[in-house]
Amino acid sequence: MGDVTGASDIDRAVKAKHRAMWALGDYSAVADQLIPALGRTLVDACGIRPGTRVLDVAAGTGNAAIPAAMAGADVVASDLTPELLDVGRLIAGRLGVELEWREADAEALPFGDGVFDTVMSCVGVMFAPHHQAGADEMLRVCRPGGTIGLLNWTPEGFIGRMFATMKPYAPPPPPGAQPPPLWGVEDHVRALLGERVVAVEARRDTVRVDRFTTPEEFRDYFKKNYGPTIAVYRNIADDPERVAGLDRELAALAREHASPTGAADDGSGMAMDWEYLLLTARRR
Repeated sequence: MGDVTGASDIDRAVKAKHRAMWALGDYSAVADQLIPALGRTLVDACGIRPGTRVLDVAAGTGNAAIPAAMAGADVVASDLTPELLDVGRLIAGRLGVELEWREADAEALPFGDGVFDTVMSCVGVMFAPHHQAGADEMLRVCRPGGTIGLLNWTPEGFIGRMFATMKPYAPPPPPGAQPPPLWGVEDHVRALLGERVVAVEARRDTVRVDRFTTPEEFRDYFKKNYGPTIAVYRNIADDPERVAGLDRELAALAREHASPTGAADDGSGMAMDWEYLLLTARRR
């Protein structure tokens, strides 16, 4: 079973910051309004069916865990941030879906070896700072012959480029932390999993986001709702010039990726295609 007793004070401080960051804003809105299809995409790719024992790592508010439960699986949704789990419980309750919600660190999962048929993560484990530790834990709790399923943003895609845009405005990462979008690089994920898996299948795809009518609307939505973006703006809050600079850069990034839709009432509107890597494998 994963053990946090050997964690350093630095590691504990990093995890506390991560927990607080993801509690900012309204991640449930981001997941439900912008990328609701991604959870179902991962569930389908994993072949989840009634009776499957599933662990969703860094589940957030249940974007993948709830569809897995709706497919009849026996699901545990785990996340470092209890505020997200609380929202997930409410969403599941409204839908009449039953699953277990468990506060847990992706790098030290509180579950026994090989107890799940499928261990998955939808744009979740990628944000744990130590990639090998997260991968090792996912493999440890997956039974031999079970399925590992991962859906993560790519570095070249919109969200990966958004993190690159925010990086100069963010505090320096803690020692040993790796960039989240590396989980969207197939060779990186294959190296993390190593020879412990077989039947690896990977493909890049995109999800279309057409909720925003202007690049500025996108930027302001993320400033209000998305924990990592809120945290970066808080880091530069006392420097109006840097705030204005990040404002311009995020709007420019959205403008670069946008295509017109004409979906708004006034005939305006835009759509963006956000790239992700979907990878499944079977534990050897």
